[in-house]
Amino acid sequence: MKKKSASRSAFFNLRVSFGFVLSSVGVFLALMSLSVYSNSSALAAGAKQGPGVIIGASYHNDVSPALRDQPAWAVQAKQEHEANLNPLIFNDHKDAPDLVVDKGTLLSQLAPSIPAPILNFAGISFPGVGCNCAPPDTNGEVGTTQYVQMVNTGYQVFNKATGASVLGPNSIESLWAGFGGVCQTSGFGDPVVVFDQVARRWVITEFAGSSIPSDYCIAISTSDDATGTYNRYGFHLGSNFIDYPHIAVWPDAYYVSFNIFNSTGTAYLGPQPFAFDRAKMLKGMPATFVTFPPLGGNVAPFLPADLDGRKLPAAGAPNTYVGWPSSGVYDIYHFHVDFGTPANSTFAKFATPPAARFTQLCPGNRNCVPQLGGLPAQGQGLDGLADRLMFRVAYRNFRDHESLVGNYTVSSGGVAGVRWFELRGVTAGPVTVFQESTYQPDTTWRWLGSIAMDRRGDIALGFSASSPTIHPQIRYAGRLASDPLNKLAQGEAHLFDGNGSQINTSNRWGDYSDMTVDPIDDSTFWYTQEYYDATSSFNWRTRIGNFKF
Repeated sequence: MKKKSASRSAFFNLRVSFGFVLSSVGVFLALMSLSVYSNSSALAAGAKQGPGVIIGASYHNDVSPALRDQPAWAVQAKQEHEANLNPLIFNDHKDAPDLVVDKGTLLSQLAPSIPAPILNFAGISFPGVGCNCAPPDTNGEVGTTQYVQMVNTGYQVFNKATGASVLGPNSIESLWAGFGGVCQTSGFGDPVVVFDQVARRWVITEFAGSSIPSDYCIAISTSDDATGTYNRYGFHLGSNFIDYPHIAVWPDAYYVSFNIFNSTGTAYLGPQPFAFDRAKMLKGMPATFVTFPPLGGNVAPFLPADLDGRKLPAAGAPNTYVGWPSSGVYDIYHFHVDFGTPANSTFAKFATPPAARFTQLCPGNRNCVPQLGGLPAQGQGLDGLADRLMFRVAYRNFRDHESLVGNYTVSSGGVAGVRWFELRGVTAGPVTVFQESTYQPDTTWRWLGSIAMDRRGDIALGFSASSPTIHPQIRYAGRLASDPLNKLAQGEAHLFDGNGSQINTSNRWGDYSDMTVDPIDDSTFWYTQEYYDATSSFNWRTRIGNFKF
């Protein structure tokens, strides 16, 4: 369960009366969706793919006031609270020797060529606009003139040229003021912001619910100014427990992945893909979603491809979902959505290219990453979160090929290392693993990465770094397109070195970070991640920085 804020016992009993009337079409579609969802657990049992298309509709949509005109959101002080553990997911991984370890070169370690940060400034800090919780779920995105950062449960807008704050930090709930329902009153966290580079709009999301997370709240800005007005949508996704949502931009839809559990959060039903009608949402019109039942409790989590760059995928190209390779292959799924005739929509496995063998990091152990002054044996290690792909899976179309990059954490040489990969041909096929390696140059633990590729094919990977002799740090490494394959040959840089460790609180760390690319020059990388400035509990900080090859 991924509920993020504190003292929710009273919150569990809250029931919201919606102050608006659904249209007859919306009622019909919502009831249809709920009817199908009531049987989704049965459909998912033992099945790798559900038999039918599920459709649903926004139960309410409107346009917000301009965020810059909103008063500061009054937030009730809450007791410090660690986020409830992610429910356990299926894992059939078999450990095997890692044959693609990248130890770096002496030159790249002693004299790295990786560029230093251009900007390096503080993001939102604990308590995260009244959340009083851990972890922060740090993420952010760069737009035409601004950078937007989100944490549990707040957002802040910065001038991307100077790093100066333009708006906030303010609560995510303030964005939903006047909307009504659980999106306004009962956000559960797991926030994500992406920038739709094609439409030049901001997309801000959070899940919500009156007792369990079952609703998805999506806000689309009406311009490229993140402080302006937003088209707001509330979607009820059924009676199951939705977890770990991540949204991606594609020309025909906003695609989302969820990890689905039963209503009590005790049984994993598998990952589930959703497609939300991007065209309608950009116009502020009532919108529908298309989905399929959860894929089953024997299927590992996946993430949808998030579009970067000016060149779009081929017309009608499906969105690609990539699964964590627990079984030794990258399960590649194609989602073709048809909002005009939803029954024509398809979600199917497209390819299974082999992943290089690896050893899973600390399976079933949320207390495995050491830190100075807080060792796992003392109960003060950090969560490796090594049972899924890390946000984002970034897609880019070049003139002669298409590339998709992603990463996850593995065990290598007795420490955590970041396994990164580049797949090619992901929409048209054949899908191939163009390159992959485990970045583990020394005995420092590196984990919780995020990766992206610029317009030239250069790659940057950001991550947390820690060991028994250092406090958690924020670092990044990279490669040029001309470097030898499978190597982060430009070496490593430090964005920010923490001055403290997280102790006497949740072992959780992350749950994700975010590497993105400036849509204007299509070359400048932006990274945001958490750290601690003093050894303490419930006192996380976040940092934002950018650099350019």
